[in-house]
Amino acid sequence: MKHLTPRRLAVSALLGMTALLYCWNLAINGYGNDFYAAAAQAGGLNWKAWLFGSLDPGNVITVDKPSAALWVTGLSVRIFGLSSWSVLVPQAVMGVATVGLVYLTTRRLLAALPERTATGGALLAGAVCALTPAAVLIFRFNNPDALLVLLMTAAAYCTVRACQAASWRWLVACGALLGFAFLTKMLQGLLVLPGFGLAYLLFAQTTWLRRARDLALGVVAVVISAGWYVLLTVLWPASSRPYIGGSKDGTFMDLVLGYNGLARIVGNSGDGAAGPGGGGGPGGGATGTSFGGTPSLARLFSNEFGNEISWLLPAALLVLVVGLVLVARRRLDRDVALVLTVFGTWLVVTGVVFSYMSGTVHPYYTVALAPAIAVLVGCGAAVAWSRRSTVPGTLALVALVIAAAGWGIVRAWRAGYAWPVLGIVLGALTVLAVAALIVTRAGGRRSVAAVLMLALLAGGLATAAFSVSTAGTAHSGGVPTAVQTAKSGGAFPGGGMRPDGARSDLSGERQGEADGRPRDAGADAQVVALLKSTDTDWAAAVDGAQSQGALQLNSGRPVIAIGGFSGSDPAPTLAQFQQWVRDGRISYYIASGGFGPGRGSSEIENWVKQNYTATTVGAATVYKLAP
Repeated sequence: MKHLTPRRLAVSALLGMTALLYCWNLAINGYGNDFYAAAAQAGGLNWKAWLFGSLDPGNVITVDKPSAALWVTGLSVRIFGLSSWSVLVPQAVMGVATVGLVYLTTRRLLAALPERTATGGALLAGAVCALTPAAVLIFRFNNPDALLVLLMTAAAYCTVRACQAASWRWLVACGALLGFAFLTKMLQGLLVLPGFGLAYLLFAQTTWLRRARDLALGVVAVVISAGWYVLLTVLWPASSRPYIGGSKDGTFMDLVLGYNGLARIVGNSGDGAAGPGGGGGPGGGATGTSFGGTPSLARLFSNEFGNEISWLLPAALLVLVVGLVLVARRRLDRDVALVLTVFGTWLVVTGVVFSYMSGTVHPYYTVALAPAIAVLVGCGAAVAWSRRSTVPGTLALVALVIAAAGWGIVRAWRAGYAWPVLGIVLGALTVLAVAALIVTRAGGRRSVAAVLMLALLAGGLATAAFSVSTAGTAHSGGVPTAVQTAKSGGAFPGGGMRPDGARSDLSGERQGEADGRPRDAGADAQVVALLKSTDTDWAAAVDGAQSQGALQLNSGRPVIAIGGFSGSDPAPTLAQFQQWVRDGRISYYIASGGFGPGRGSSEIENWVKQNYTATTVGAATVYKLAP
């Protein structure tokens, strides 16, 4: 017990409360995104499917992302079996680890301040990260962004260590982590790379030649940690591996440079493909502006983007601007300038890219900004607090409280969240906090504690309340949104589409049972029962991934998603499909509903309709293929 210092107790409380928030009633989210859950299920059954991220254990086609995030959930499913908990708890663990890394990074950067102030700033940074609505949403969900944010945060920690010690080893570790971030969500994982490199170039206390050498080693680490997988997909015979979903030619680099690369920025996704939580419907065509509005700097403050990330964004930007001015005047120490370089560039570069993306973009992408906002707010508040006895220090604290609470009031009003009660409470707390900061600049311990509590409540109550509400709401589908149930995700993989294409309204509905297994909400019960009775290699084939995930998850039998996510990928080919049918490897074909088949699957559907008889099972049109 003697080792349980107040600081360790506080950190344990932070991580424990974060774990509780991220794991509490987690099963209400069911399997989260069925698209990725089905791939995790496949990976838990077949090692090749695990390696490549196949949608089914028969390895027909992969998801439209690299498979790093699926390596985690696939192993979890293999070890613990398929359930809500085995799919979603790893995401919560990643969230707790991210918050811990934010704390450690901030504490190290504030080492020059008094211990209590530095610890307080680091705890604040961790709490801000934990209570960002986008973070609460994603760390309770199974989209790849959870692992992406963890890897980027770990890379930032390594960058700080590298800069402080002029260590090539920490820089290589940073590069390796960013390489795996690339294998999680491709180019998005590398958005922080220029800023991290700039930080080492400016702050590593060694010769310029050695800085250049160390940076080169870091780049080599990125190439090796990401390149081995790219090389694997090139060297592995295409006939012996699944088709790379989302690509035009079945190659990984086409996916990187096309649909999941420049197309995300300029708005041409190629063949209408759009990833789960990433774009238009099958055969698609919805552009990113249908989710993100008109590209502009206002995007991050508007609509659902604003709900998920903007609550403390004005405060973080205030810290960045004031900090840069003070650095220019040489009024801040080296480590605080390092904060602005590492996390300021992270925030600005990633934020600008998200703001001006004309292709597929969704609000939950902004979770990638949460660690940067958290560290900037935590460090800014700690530095200002350490100077609260001075007029500039007091004014800085007042400005931070007003920026955070003021925007919280605006955001709550725009979202219609707990309005007007929350607005009135925040307004009163802000007035009290500002008055207390001005009146008791050098008060005693009790007055200081009261001022601190008022300031924290005023600045953080809005985002905390919104985040807790988000955690208490069921989310499913490819496009989850904070607080609201993901009705908007219903038309995407995992969105509750029944085999006939009708939308399954999951609003307010309990998705999980006490044992953590979701009930059969996303697939017709009669169709599921039919698939369970099969013993062929694939129980069924469907067009695209709209119902494939739910059918495979609920039946426990492999199901082919013809054409991948959107139904437009050329896999399997008609000749392959015909051969599998002749060999008796597929029991049923379930006709598409709602959107209709994508371009890559329409010829298969036409062939089936011309050669087999349709029957109705539940609400679905089914063709029996196997004798």
